[in-house]
Amino acid sequence: MRPPARPRAAGTARPRPEDQGAAAPDQDEQTLDRRDRTPRGAAPRRRVPAPSDPARPGTGGVRSVQGRPAQGSQGRPSSSGPSAPGRERAAQQRPAGQRPAEQRPAAGRPGPGTGTAPSSGGRGGVVSDQLADRLAERIAMARYRVWRRIGWTVLSVAVAAGLVWAAFFSPLFSLDPEQVRVTGQGTTVDVGEVRDAVTDEAGIPLPRLDTVGLREEILAMNAVKNVRITRAWPDGLRVELTSREPVVAVPQPGGVHALMDAEGVRVATVEEVPDGLPSIVTSLSDPGAGRRALDAALSVLGALPPRLAADIRTVSAATQDDVRTTLTDGRVIRWGNGAEVPLKTKVAQTLLKAEPTATTVDVSSPELPVTH
Repeated sequence: MRPPARPRAAGTARPRPEDQGAAAPDQDEQTLDRRDRTPRGAAPRRRVPAPSDPARPGTGGVRSVQGRPAQGSQGRPSSSGPSAPGRERAAQQRPAGQRPAEQRPAAGRPGPGTGTAPSSGGRGGVVSDQLADRLAERIAMARYRVWRRIGWTVLSVAVAAGLVWAAFFSPLFSLDPEQVRVTGQGTTVDVGEVRDAVTDEAGIPLPRLDTVGLREEILAMNAVKNVRITRAWPDGLRVELTSREPVVAVPQPGGVHALMDAEGVRVATVEEVPDGLPSIVTSLSDPGAGRRALDAALSVLGALPPRLAADIRTVSAATQDDVRTTLTDGRVIRWGNGAEVPLKTKVAQTLLKAEPTATTVDVSSPELPVTH
């Protein structure tokens, strides 16, 4: 840094420094040194010494190749940098270890004389490393997702296979005969026969048990009207039966009686009529007429309330329009055919209470009942 100029009086000549002649060569050398720096990739300039001018003392001895004198040869201080005393003062004021500004190379540029090119790929190398790391992470994550999907798939298949084996092939859910429950057998169904049919399926897992086939087998048994089969997990079975209860005993050749339900299905064959079960008398001369008469009598018996049905001793049906019942006290109720049995029943019960001395109650026409 150049020190400020001292003010001088008007009309006085500008003093010339005594050491200007000595300092000029140094300034010229610095100027030439800065100018003669060869650009990268170009041929270096060759400096030649310039002849000294005797008429101009203090001029430097260095000239450029083009023949132009250095700036220091004009006798003026060079503007490219401070003079020698200025540099000495700046060097004294600078902290130790700090280089001058003109000697410190710019960031990313090589210093003078180093011979190394500026690093143009420093930041690019860092970015490339970061991109490579991210790409590697993505590849690793994709590989992890694929293996995880494969693992979950294999695990799911293994669990499903285990469940299928445990449910359909393992003895875990096999039918245990001791866990079979039979209900609703009534008075006519053979429970032992039903149990035998069920225990034949023992050892078969419940999911594989053919309940439809088992139901058809039980329905084919005598006196079974309906059946419901449900699984009782883990190894049981519930069989709910609906039995056919006989409502009448029909005499058969050979001195036996056929027990029939309200639908005319033979439930059993016995020699003696069970207590509380009425016997029926039909015409056997015409099988067709006898069958129709039997069906009409069964329709009447099937629609009677339990209390009135238990009080009936015998049933007769000469034809399908002449159904009669005899009570335990000897009174007779004439029903006609099997139509409107609920209405006829109400009328008959009312007349039996209203006229206890009547021996015959005719309700074949419920709108016009007759008593005798």
